Amino acid sequence: MSVTDVLIACCIAALMLFAIYHEAILPRRRGATRLRVALRRQHKIDSLIVIGLLLILLWNNVSHHGPQLTTSLLMVLSFMAFWLFWLRKPTLLMKNEGLFYAGVWIDYRRIQGMNLSEDGILVIQLEQRRLLVAVQQLDDLERIYTTLVDAR
Repeated sequence: MSVTDVLIACCIAALMLFAIYHEAILPRRRGATRLRVALRRQHKIDSLIVIGLLLILLWNNVSHHGPQLTTSLLMVLSFMAFWLFWLRKPTLLMKNEGLFYAGVWIDYRRIQGMNLSEDGILVIQLEQRRLLVAVQQLDDLERIYTTLVDAR
């Protein structure tokens, strides 16, 4: 097994651990989920570039009759990247004492203010930074607001 194969296998393992954490562990952490809201995907062009580069590597390996193991690992990595960027839905999980946004726990006590932008993006002001929550359906904004009011 070459160094390239080991690096690709490590990337696949990291993506698999992230998938297990995101789909199985995260919804069960910190109590029951009160509200699960689907968010808009961002950075679609970046994801196309990454998947395109992986496909170029795969094509290069196949056309130069590279090792079969490398070809298989690149195919699995390409599928995992496709799942990460296009099949998986980014979500906002609201719990009793806080919320998970992009896999990060944010306690409700840290929220100092909320605004709604003109294009339907909820801006949540924390101590040091702002969270930009872009929901898929505008009705979800009202559900987020009522959940925040009930939780506080």
